[in-house]
Amino acid sequence: MSRLFPAPLLSIALFVLWLLLNLSLSPGNLLLGAALGILAPILMAPLRPQHAHVRRPWVIAKLIGRVGLDVIHSNLQVARGVLRAGSTPPRSAFVHIPLDLRDAHGLAALSMITTVVPGTIWSELALDRSVLLLHVFDLEDEAAFIEHFKHTYERPLMEIFE
Repeated sequence: MSRLFPAPLLSIALFVLWLLLNLSLSPGNLLLGAALGILAPILMAPLRPQHAHVRRPWVIAKLIGRVGLDVIHSNLQVARGVLRAGSTPPRSAFVHIPLDLRDAHGLAALSMITTVVPGTIWSELALDRSVLLLHVFDLEDEAAFIEHFKHTYERPLMEIFE
C-alpha cells in the first residue's frame, strides 16, 4: 500500500486542492484529481529527503534558547553598527569556517540558524562540505568569531545529528 501511496496525506491534499481550484465535482475533475493525487507523490518520491536521526533531542532545546539569545544580541549589535556607520563604518568581512559537521540535516539547520541571526549571511559551502564561507557584518576578531560559531552552533548540531 505504501508503494501506491508513499505520502497519503499529500495525495489527499492534492486531490482536494484540485477539486477546490476547479470548483467542480464533474467526473473528469474527479478523475484528474485522483490521478494527480496518486501519480505526483509516486513520481516525486525520489526527491523526498531522508529521515533525520536525532541522537540527543534534549540538546535541541538548549540550542533553540541559545539561538534566540544570539538573535536578540545580534539585532542590537547590527542596530548599533548601522547607527554609528557615519563615524565608524562596520568592518564587514568574509570568513572561511572549517566544518566538522557533515550530516545534511545538521548543515540545513546550520544554514537556517545563520540566516536567522542578523549580521551573518551563508555565502558558500565547499563541495566536500569542509569549509563554509560566511559574510559577517561587523567582524572584530576572526579567530574568536570562528571559535564562537563552532562552539555555539556546530558542536550542538553534531551532538544532535551525528
